[in-house]
Amino acid sequence: MNTMFTRGPSLVSRLALALFVSVILIFIDHKYDGFASVKVYLNSIVSPLQYMASLPGQILNSSAERFTSHQKLLEDNRLLTLQSVSMNEKLQRFELLEKENQRLRLLLGSPIDAPTEKMVTELMAVDNNPFSLQIVIDKGAINGVYEGQTVLDNKGIVGQIMEVGTTNSRVLLLADISHAIPLRIARNNVRLVANGSGKIDELLLEHVAHSADIQVGDMLISSGLGDVFPEGYPTARITSIVQDESRPFAQVKATPIAQLDRLRHLLLLWPEDAPTRPIMQSSEEGQP
Repeated sequence: MNTMFTRGPSLVSRLALALFVSVILIFIDHKYDGFASVKVYLNSIVSPLQYMASLPGQILNSSAERFTSHQKLLEDNRLLTLQSVSMNEKLQRFELLEKENQRLRLLLGSPIDAPTEKMVTELMAVDNNPFSLQIVIDKGAINGVYEGQTVLDNKGIVGQIMEVGTTNSRVLLLADISHAIPLRIARNNVRLVANGSGKIDELLLEHVAHSADIQVGDMLISSGLGDVFPEGYPTARITSIVQDESRPFAQVKATPIAQLDRLRHLLLLWPEDAPTRPIMQSSEEGQP
């Protein structure tokens, strides 16, 4: 009887044939690179599928990043709002104290401090002379800089202008051995003179009597004497007091408030009685 469906080769024969054909194809591809164009074609067909398969994961990652960024922005905004409220409260107290100070100065007949003009400058170079602590800034005569002008950083007094060029100037730092500045203790107004020690982080207070009311940690601010540095700017903090009765004066050391070893942006001051006025260049006129 004839069957409707004839039986084909056995499974073992089919497997052997498939393995043989596979080995032949692998050999041809390895030896002659005969399927390069076919691979490119197959990759072109499969790449959209790969993109579609990875798309949900990319969407989830992007959404998670956006959510995290949004949360961080909300938290930053909350912190900045709290800081703004705190700073506004401090500003209100400062304005009140300033007005009270002005009234007291008027009652005592003491002149009220005049407003000071300012200009930001930037460090250009540091003097390589190991026996001199000087730097060069990028403002000069064309900006109205003058000799003896006060230079600050964001913490306190840095030094004063010693040489003025056309487009740059040389600054003598507080700690230079040839520099001296009249100061007073903020706590009790005791007047002192600080001299540079030649070390970037040390000032020497000379001719301090053993009976002087000074303490480690006292803040020293500019006294305004000598008509070089304006009054009231933080300058140094007392770090060491040695009272040796065999010596006529106490040995007192202080550390500058300004970070003299990491200066970058500085501030120039023009008090009301300065011999020149600041001259803003065209590139600076738009800055606040």
